[in-house]
Amino acid sequence: MRNILIIGAGKSSSSLIRYLLEKSDSEKIHVTIGDISKNNAEKLINNHKNASAIVLDVFKKNQRESALKNANIVISMLPARHHLLVAKDCIKFKKHLVTASYISEEMKKLDDETKKNGLIFMNEIGVDPGIDHMSAMKVIDRVRNKNGKMLLFESFTGGLVAPESDTNLWNYKFTWNPRNVVLAGQGGSAKFIQEGTYKYIPYHKLFRRTEFLTIDNHKFEAYANRDSLKYRSIYGLDNIPTMYRGTIRKVGFSRAWNIFVQLGMTDDSYTIENSENMSYRDFVNLFLAYSPTDSVELKLRSYLKIDQDDVMWEKLIELDLFNPNKKIGLKNATPAQILQKILEDSWTLQKEDKDMIVMQHLFGYEIAGKKYQIESSLTVLGENQTYTAMAKTVGLPVAIASLKILNKEIKTPGVQRPITKEVYEPILNELEKYGIKFTEKEVPYLGYNPNTLA
Repeated sequence: MRNILIIGAGKSSSSLIRYLLEKSDSEKIHVTIGDISKNNAEKLINNHKNASAIVLDVFKKNQRESALKNANIVISMLPARHHLLVAKDCIKFKKHLVTASYISEEMKKLDDETKKNGLIFMNEIGVDPGIDHMSAMKVIDRVRNKNGKMLLFESFTGGLVAPESDTNLWNYKFTWNPRNVVLAGQGGSAKFIQEGTYKYIPYHKLFRRTEFLTIDNHKFEAYANRDSLKYRSIYGLDNIPTMYRGTIRKVGFSRAWNIFVQLGMTDDSYTIENSENMSYRDFVNLFLAYSPTDSVELKLRSYLKIDQDDVMWEKLIELDLFNPNKKIGLKNATPAQILQKILEDSWTLQKEDKDMIVMQHLFGYEIAGKKYQIESSLTVLGENQTYTAMAKTVGLPVAIASLKILNKEIKTPGVQRPITKEVYEPILNELEKYGIKFTEKEVPYLGYNPNTLA
């Protein structure tokens, strides 16, 4: 039996493990799951005969090396900042490595060594990044093979709650890391290029400059990702006039989220004294001017110019923001950490809730003087709280890539992402068997999205 080592048994590992176990007899593989909590791994294995769980603390060298030595290929589902520890051991013991995370500068520096050792370090093979890369390159390569010239590429992805589980006024629940949601868009202006002109959106304007999309007859909005321009060279589109990447939300979310941005509640750069004893109402009042007579509610509505019958106000009330009895309970917390705590009270997926992944690409191109535009869309629904759409779209590409590498169907060594036909074609074909399939339609070429406010 060949041994696949999975490091990390978190939320994104469920579908990955299930896929490999379903294939374990036919592929003659044994799956070892190493996690700091053996119990987490055992739950996902469910006593399967071709799997075992081990305690693995990635910071303990002996544990890490012992597990890696016995593997034919290693899958790291750790937080991105910990991949390097594993990657260096994979070079030492000559093991292939697969991760769903962005390629870091430190990982890039291992490229020569991986090639010298004939190793494949496949990264960015989740959903975004991952499925977005593969589905985009499939169409871009098809255009190039027809001697076409790319004029426009726009790409949008969102992790959302499924319609049947959409039970709050925000039309949103946390389907992934809540901290990333709270901090989204920070760290500099969003930048992209539109009709040959570079565009920049500062953080304080980000959630008021949105695009509107229709995917499977549902309306969505999207705000710009921080840096769309880095994908030009990755996709070989250095001279493209329009390139924009964004994050999808239900219509109305961004306008409401902008309230938190304008108040300063998403700030993660300082801590608040006595935060553990502070009430939700006290927290809101921190960001408002002093008044000996006006209530917190009145001050907030006046400051942000929100009418009492506005749905924006109802959204804030729904979060119980003005409750004087609910305590924050977090010591020396930043505003962003406190906001996350408040939101988790309302936005955590319940046991029977289902999530949803939506993705859409727009491709504009020219062949023999005629311009065309393709709209390519994907919707994936989760099964339950364990086998979520997020876990499915992250875990399945990771699992499929690992088997393809193990079976020498993917051969090219080096630190890489799934942008070559050798990689994306077989993985996309396999994903279609699991309902992860894009629908394409040709639409009139516009050169830009007419609904953009950017």
